[in-house]
Amino acid sequence: MQNRMLGIFKAREAGLVAIILIICIAMSFASPYFLTWQNFRAMLLSFSIEGIVVVGMTILLIVGGIDLSVGSVVCLAMVIGGKLFLMGLDPWSASLIAILACGFIGFLMGQCVTRIGLHFFIVSLAFMVVARGLSLLITKGTPQSLFTLPPSFKFIGQGDIAGMPFVIILFFVLVVFFDLLLRHSTIFRKVYYTGSNEKAALFSGIKTKHIKILCATLCGLLSGVAGVVYMARFGAATPQFGIGMELSVIAAAVIGGASLNGGSGTIFGAVLGAALLSLVTSSLILLDVPVYWQDIIRGLILLVAVSADHLLNRRKRGASAKS
Repeated sequence: MQNRMLGIFKAREAGLVAIILIICIAMSFASPYFLTWQNFRAMLLSFSIEGIVVVGMTILLIVGGIDLSVGSVVCLAMVIGGKLFLMGLDPWSASLIAILACGFIGFLMGQCVTRIGLHFFIVSLAFMVVARGLSLLITKGTPQSLFTLPPSFKFIGQGDIAGMPFVIILFFVLVVFFDLLLRHSTIFRKVYYTGSNEKAALFSGIKTKHIKILCATLCGLLSGVAGVVYMARFGAATPQFGIGMELSVIAAAVIGGASLNGGSGTIFGAVLGAALLSLVTSSLILLDVPVYWQDIIRGLILLVAVSADHLLNRRKRGASAKS
């Protein structure tokens, strides 16, 4: 069974790579600006920070959860870190507190799901509103200017190493780290077992509640990290930032093979999903497609990905029933 699932993952990832290559070839003829380092750099930057959130969302989807609050939590991390910095705290300590606060939000969501028995969808929807409200409350609805951030901190979001933006390097380090954990770590393999069949995992001795809380907390922490990087990149904290981010993050994970029913998905596949969405957005911009059509197209891509996931799971259930 495990070999079959690995085969499905590899086929999904290979298909995404093929689609990305086809779009790249087509766009190389459609626009003279596509095959330029500036364009590829912009695409990498556009999904690298958001991709940090995609990593956390993918792990949460695998365990059978979902988090609609990530956009608001990313914003809250920016606001908390920015506010503490303006109050006189050094940016590193302020950022650490902001990240831990976001992790605590994820922990609370996990507690609500495992202790009270609520669904991740409802809990995360409630925390989405709460986190956005806190951001507006702390800033009184006014963007915070953080132009006095020290250069050493701004390097996180604006610096380069050998011509490569540090943000992109950080993103790929996190991707490799968590991909290896999911593939080889005993604790993170339990994420798959819990998401595939929670009752069976519970009977086999896995503390499924702890695993769910761990995944929800991790998603919150990574959202906090993304918020801090955004703060360093833009030198500001806007209480309206991140609206709608949850849709593109979920879309990237699902396109990459993470199932809304839990039990399947890979970090590498999710990264390919994020890359595909970024590529589509960049292509639409270069082709001068109106922004409203861009939203419609991205929504249709999400619908197709969710439909494919549903049909694949239905076919797997049918195959399991026959066997």
